Amino acid sequence: MPSDLLSQLRAQETALRTIDWALETGRIHHAYLFVGPDGVGKELAAFGLAQALVCERRGEPAGPSLFGAAEKPPVRACGVCSACTRAVPREDRRPVHPDVVVIERGLYAPQSLGRRTPETQDISIDQIRTLVLARSAFAPHEGRAKVFVIRRAEELSISAANALLKTLEEPGAKTHFILLSAQPEALLPTILSRTQRIRFAPLPDEVVTELLVATGIEPKRAQDVTRLAGGSVEAGSLLADPEESETRDQFVESALAATSSASIEPVLALAESAKKDKDRLPSNIAALASALAVRAADAARAGHPDAEALAIRGRFALSALEHLAGNGAAQLVVEAMLTRMRAV
Repeated sequence: MPSDLLSQLRAQETALRTIDWALETGRIHHAYLFVGPDGVGKELAAFGLAQALVCERRGEPAGPSLFGAAEKPPVRACGVCSACTRAVPREDRRPVHPDVVVIERGLYAPQSLGRRTPETQDISIDQIRTLVLARSAFAPHEGRAKVFVIRRAEELSISAANALLKTLEEPGAKTHFILLSAQPEALLPTILSRTQRIRFAPLPDEVVTELLVATGIEPKRAQDVTRLAGGSVEAGSLLADPEESETRDQFVESALAATSSASIEPVLALAESAKKDKDRLPSNIAALASALAVRAADAARAGHPDAEALAIRGRFALSALEHLAGNGAAQLVVEAMLTRMRAV
C-alpha cells in the first residue's frame, strides 16, 4: 500500500485533482473546508495534504529518467521521510509532528487547556487559544509548514469560531487550516467565507464493501451493511459492529416505549442518557427515523389508522437530526423530539 496518504484515497477523483493542482502549482489556500459525509476519505485527504506540506523530500528532483532528462519532482508527499511518518495520526488520534496540530472536541485533557471540565458539547475557545492562537504567531517548528486539522468543525462553539476568525483572516506565513465537516451549514457564515470548499462524495457501494472487508469484516456481512451505509465506510463499520447495533436497537426501543408511556419519566431518562453519549446520537436518531418509516409503510399497506401518526413521528426524528446538525444540545433535542412524538 502506498505510504503517502493521498495515494490511499479512493473514489474521490474531483477532490484529489483539486488538491494535486494546488500542490503542483504552489497555489495552496491558507484555509480549506473538506465537506462530505463522515467515512468517505475527508480525514485521509486532510492528513495526506498535511504530509505533503511538511514532507522533507517533496519538490526534490527524482533523478534522471531513462532518456537522460531529470524527472519531474513529485507533487505529493514521499510518504517515507521522518516528517511524513510523524504527520500521520497515531493511536491517540494525534500526529507526533510538532507542525501538524489536531483540533477536536474532547481530544485533550481539560487541564492541558486550562479547563476544569471536559469539552462535552463543543470545541471550546480554550482549545483554540491554547493550540491555535498561542502557536500561530510563530514560524513552523521545522520550517516547512504549519497545519491545523479541525475535526468536526461544526462543533466549534461560537466563541471558539470567532476566536479562530482573526487567524483565518490573517494567517501567518506557511500556516494552513483544514476544516472537516459533514454539516457545513452549522458553521458560521464568516468561517465559510474564509475557506475554500472541497467536496467529498459518498463512496460507491463496491468500494465501501471492499474497504470493510479489508478491515476484517466477513464479506457477506460487509455487503449487507453497505446497502444501509450511505456510501460511508464509517457508517458501515458501525452497522457491522454487534455492540453498536445493539446500542442503536436499545435506543430505538427505549424511544418508542417513551412515546407511548403514560409517564414523562422515560422521556427524561432517555434525554439524560443522550447527553452522555452525544457521539452516537445522530446514528441512533437516524435509526429511529428509519424504524418509524418502516412501521408507517407497513401500517399504510395494512390500512391501519396509526400510519399517519407514525409518519409524523418519523418526520420529528428527521427534524431532530437537523437540530443536532445546528449544534443543538443533545439532551434538549431528544427531550423535545420525544415530547412532540407523544403529542401525536
